Amino acid sequence: MSIESAVTETAIEQNIEQFLLVLSVSLSVATISRLFSWFRRIPFTLLLVIVGLILAFVDVRLVNLSPELILEIFLPPLLFEAAWNMNWRDLKRDLVPVGLFAVVGVIISVVGIAYGLNLLTGIPLAIAFLVGASLSATDPISVVALLKELGASRRLRTLMEGESLLNDGVAVVAFTLLVGVPLGTVEQFSLPQIILSFFTFAGVGVGVGCLIGFGISYLTQRFDLPLVEQSLTLVSAYGTYVITEKFGGSGVIGVVVVGIILGNFGSRIGMNPRTRLIVSEFWEFMAFFVNSIVFLLIGDQIQFADLADNLTPIAVTILGMVATRAIAVYGLSAFSNWVAKSHIDIKQQTVLWWGGLRGSVSIALVLSVPVALPGREDITATVFGVVLFTLLVQGLSIQSLLEMLGLIGDQPLRQEYMETIARRVALNRAIAYLSDLVRKQEIDSEYYRYQAEFIQGELKSLQEKIDKMQAEHSQLVELDLELLREQLVDIEADTYAEFIRAGKLNKNVSPLLAEVFEDRKDDESMPAPRGG
Repeated sequence: MSIESAVTETAIEQNIEQFLLVLSVSLSVATISRLFSWFRRIPFTLLLVIVGLILAFVDVRLVNLSPELILEIFLPPLLFEAAWNMNWRDLKRDLVPVGLFAVVGVIISVVGIAYGLNLLTGIPLAIAFLVGASLSATDPISVVALLKELGASRRLRTLMEGESLLNDGVAVVAFTLLVGVPLGTVEQFSLPQIILSFFTFAGVGVGVGCLIGFGISYLTQRFDLPLVEQSLTLVSAYGTYVITEKFGGSGVIGVVVVGIILGNFGSRIGMNPRTRLIVSEFWEFMAFFVNSIVFLLIGDQIQFADLADNLTPIAVTILGMVATRAIAVYGLSAFSNWVAKSHIDIKQQTVLWWGGLRGSVSIALVLSVPVALPGREDITATVFGVVLFTLLVQGLSIQSLLEMLGLIGDQPLRQEYMETIARRVALNRAIAYLSDLVRKQEIDSEYYRYQAEFIQGELKSLQEKIDKMQAEHSQLVELDLELLREQLVDIEADTYAEFIRAGKLNKNVSPLLAEVFEDRKDDESMPAPRGG
């Protein structure tokens, strides 16, 4: 064995050992957080950051966190999972405020933080712009998870996730355009050049994402192989990022576009409900897996000595970030309410302001600052300090803010209702199966009668409980209608897919019911469904 081969094998073995160590620690945190009730009050991702900080304090470094590791390995699955689960109709309804937050909000953040640092600390403006660009991407993963758990409004989650998905791409593009300024590699940096470069980056990302997303959507209509379709989504997430970057576009925007297309279009026309569930569960696992590693490593990479040496720029940057976030959210919300009739109330605006956490994208961007740049360590320490503030201070206080604003929803009630509905559907299917068996004379009719009476009794009790819950909580009727609409759209889309697989249709037929239900969503004359 050559020396080179031996060194390679040793490096691979060390990487595997480091990976297993990180995974063991993160899964241990996940297990412990479920065993003790006090820990459940802390969002899982924030708990990982705290554990990482403890490890960093005792100088236990799990692995070196490089920008390539986050941008090319961790970021695509995180973006794809969020985009896959993003409801396009919800996002389209709030596209104006989300677009304003993601584009104009990023500009306000970059400019405000940069000029604040320059004026109050004397940091050169070119360097300050890099700090602002690094911190312009919001990463509200833990906040959105908490909103979901507490039953906050679906629209609030859509606004936060939609902004995060879009502004990740805008922030990466802004950083890419600004990073060459302090190095002197950009001689002339005019506004027309910035606009042209931005539309080039974004346009290539959107184009590649659309080609891959619609291509896979139509391809999966031709067969019904759950594991193959699941694998195609994984390949599309990483492949879109790599291909878009190769063509000079924004891989982040490309992954977001392909995720939205496959989640809202491809999974409807090309996957049956069982396959869609399998793929969704796979991406739920991927998001949990990647988040477990990323947030643990963020805490683990903190250098406390560097933070102590840069307390002034960190404090100034935090004030600038919070102030510019307030200007962006409250100002742009008012503009959107006036122009697009968005109706984002002051309580929702306050949560959007305080819930604008920074995370993995900010860390990846600042770590990609060239080593040759003077003061790189100070820039990195400043961004790490601000990210730490948003995760621990803002992240841990968001639940108290939601309670104070009265935005805690009725999630426990909805969960109980959904469990009751699920039991009714399951028992109806069970009695239908027994009826089929007795019709085929595969079971004794007396046995069927005994079991059927028992199931009918349970069904009667469940229906009485459902009727009582609907009478006491009128919002559950709309939940029932929403479930029925989704089932009908699924049946329609599955039928078209069957015709295509059988060769009776050569092209996709767009679902009609989705458009009809959207137009008649506010029709209150429809009675609540009662069947199983």
